[in-house]
Amino acid sequence: MAVILVDSCVVLDLGAPDSEWFEWSASRLEHLDAGNTFLINPIIYAECSIGYKTIEEIERFIENLGLPVENLPREALFLAGKAFLHYRRNKGGKTSVLPDFMIGAHAAVKNYPLMTRDKERFKTYFPGVKLIAPD
Repeated sequence: MAVILVDSCVVLDLGAPDSEWFEWSASRLEHLDAGNTFLINPIIYAECSIGYKTIEEIERFIENLGLPVENLPREALFLAGKAFLHYRRNKGGKTSVLPDFMIGAHAAVKNYPLMTRDKERFKTYFPGVKLIAPD
């Protein structure tokens, strides 16, 4: 049984049945459901919580999806900082990408596949992470 880390964009898709990506996200999770465990981390939880008015609402949504929240190991936090530094040294202009580096580092350190629609940054800075992404 594999553990798969589910990125914020996929979780947000599942909360928006009318979205462009709902079908892809829902069908990929359903296809991979047998024999796999899905989870999120506190960064993904925080990013997804923005659309909810109360903690009870986001808790219910996450629980209904069956996504436990796993803390980030310190090794992942360290790796995220180093990957972000590499990004900035390569003239990366966005300052709000650090959460993506924490998510990618979590997948890298724990050797989890990452289900995401945002594959370019993960592929560039965490090339060893198996990505489950649209073609």
